[in-house]
Amino acid sequence: MSIVEQIKRNKWLLATIYAVVILGLSVGLYFLLRYLMAYFDLSVEGFATTAYLVVFITTLVSNASIIIPVPIFVAIMITAASKWDPILVALIASSAGTLGEITGYYVGYLGKKIIITETTPGYEKLVGWMKRHGPLGIFLLSLQPILPFDVAGLLAGASKLPLWKFLLPCWAGKFPKYLLACYLGEAFLRLLPLPPL
Repeated sequence: MSIVEQIKRNKWLLATIYAVVILGLSVGLYFLLRYLMAYFDLSVEGFATTAYLVVFITTLVSNASIIIPVPIFVAIMITAASKWDPILVALIASSAGTLGEITGYYVGYLGKKIIITETTPGYEKLVGWMKRHGPLGIFLLSLQPILPFDVAGLLAGASKLPLWKFLLPCWAGKFPKYLLACYLGEAFLRLLPLPPL
């Protein structure tokens, strides 16, 4: 087996492990939510505002962390979507995620003066790519679930792309991705023999 095949296989293995961990966390959080609601005698409707707030905060914090992926927000988002409006959950999560990406943008914007110099190999090529494909590139990177998005924020900031041209396509890519995750995760949880809340 060639090295390229091993790398491709490992990427799929890592993606599979990531998906299993997210779904496992979602099931665990579903049971925790069910237990807490029964223990404190809370209704699903009475807990909605808190659930949306938890989705917002965890997504914001997870997306504000640069380079270090913190996938717990996906499990929280899926768990919330299983009980409350998946469209609203995805809207809240994508808005919070977009706001969280501002940290990567400003690290690139300010970091250029501190860390990145024009003599860095490939710097001009990356900045040129961002200037040519800026908003479309950000949208496509934001839409896909595998590659870390922080690189796009760093490049957008380093190339001095206006903040609104970064945030709009970032949100436009995150919303359908999170919406799909909410519906697929909810469908998966419904397939499991779990007692309803």
